[in-house]
Amino acid sequence: MTRPSPHDVTQLLQAWSSGETEALQKLIPLVYDQLHQLAHHYMAGERPGHLLQTTALVNEAYLRLIDAGEVNWQNRVHFFAISAQVMRRILVEFARSRQGQKRGAGAQPVSLDEELLVTGERADLVALDDALKVLAAFDPRKSQMVELRFFGGLSVEEAGEVLKVSPGTVMRDWKLAKVWLLREMREEKHHEA
Repeated sequence: MTRPSPHDVTQLLQAWSSGETEALQKLIPLVYDQLHQLAHHYMAGERPGHLLQTTALVNEAYLRLIDAGEVNWQNRVHFFAISAQVMRRILVEFARSRQGQKRGAGAQPVSLDEELLVTGERADLVALDDALKVLAAFDPRKSQMVELRFFGGLSVEEAGEVLKVSPGTVMRDWKLAKVWLLREMREEKHHEA
């Protein structure tokens, strides 16, 4: 199957936003593969044998997107940015529910691969989520940019489109956010020890 054009997806999203339920039925087959790739990106950093599987993550995200009420979808990039946020929340909720001990005890690390790699370190998803919340309190754009790039797998250009900033600004924010997040997670880990 050929990849749908961004224009086709945008039209269906806007029709769905306007209340056309049949648009949703046409949209799902067009975006399912990309949602699955996004979920696979998330799950690739999880431990082998993780209880939550890629398809389950896609299905849960799909249900939450449907139940989200009326969203004024701007375009395909906006849809995948929101999908990334939803998947992040699902994984963090799952990680928090699995932690019956002190935060971080027994937590499985999530690879901060290409997107957040600075020194080859790994961090757990809950710690990353906590650090992103702190970052969002004083720099919402950088926090959202990390979410779009790391969790959403969006390119520099796509993240810039969502945030309405230039690719150069995205790259500057990206570099600063990576360093800040890793330092914040190290400090948090140090305080827990």
